[in-house]
Amino acid sequence: MESEFKPVLDALSDALECDDGQARRVFHGRGGCYPGLEWLTLDDFGEGLWLVLFREPPPALEQVLVAGVTALAGERRQFALMQRRYRRPAEVEVLWGQVPDVVCAQEGELRFKLQLEGRQNTGYFMDASPGRVWLADRCAGKRVLNLFAYTCAFSVAARQAGATTVVNVDMAKAALRTGRDNHRINGHSMDGVEFLGYDIFRSWKRIRSLGPYDCLIVDPPSFQKGSFDARKDYVRLLRKVPELISDQAELLFCLNAPYLDENFLQEMIADALPDVEIVGFLPPRADFPEQMPALKMLHCRFTGQR
Repeated sequence: MESEFKPVLDALSDALECDDGQARRVFHGRGGCYPGLEWLTLDDFGEGLWLVLFREPPPALEQVLVAGVTALAGERRQFALMQRRYRRPAEVEVLWGQVPDVVCAQEGELRFKLQLEGRQNTGYFMDASPGRVWLADRCAGKRVLNLFAYTCAFSVAARQAGATTVVNVDMAKAALRTGRDNHRINGHSMDGVEFLGYDIFRSWKRIRSLGPYDCLIVDPPSFQKGSFDARKDYVRLLRKVPELISDQAELLFCLNAPYLDENFLQEMIADALPDVEIVGFLPPRADFPEQMPALKMLHCRFTGQR
């Protein structure tokens, strides 16, 4: 039975040899590239491991998985947690060790606070790191708008790279508080960083008043009951984008939904924003192999005149 988990354990063995403290996806079963293992992922956060089960395996199979991970990493990592995502609410079990009060994911020189207990997600979205690199490469001295900011990882990357102003907008005020913590953890001044706990569609005037913006990040949930449905609401937002941005603004439109393909995003932007040049999709992280990309990040540029 252990042979069923050979791809997982081989990947973990390789990750432990790196041992550089950087956050990495050790095994990405959700990408559909490992038949029969679509129900699990494994992340390494340097201090500890984060194993997520998306459906309930037979008990004997789970025991083999946990035993294999423990044998390899039990003395190499301070702790390991296993989340049963298939339960509502999701449950977290400590496999070994003691979890520190504050655990952070290291991404390059940046650190992001993790929420490892009590919530479904950790507050840190590793697969979006190519977007943060993209932003850092072009935001020095610029004004940045981060829509659907959540825990403000894009804002942290922008501030670290020298953005003069970053405006973060999200309805989840608790997530924005974590965003403040992320800036503090990285030693950032809050001067020029705004946190607006607004419904974007109901607060357009206030958001617009702080612009125009030279860089725009749009990273909405694919579906959030009562607030956003990508199938119908994304295009509403796109039509308002020209009101917010400066000439030659750089834009990153994100969509995390495996059931909506790249053509959906590309065609929607081409239709709603005729004055936007579509530059291309950002390449995904190598440790997130997927048959059909869940997260799409499309780089565009505003070419219109005002």
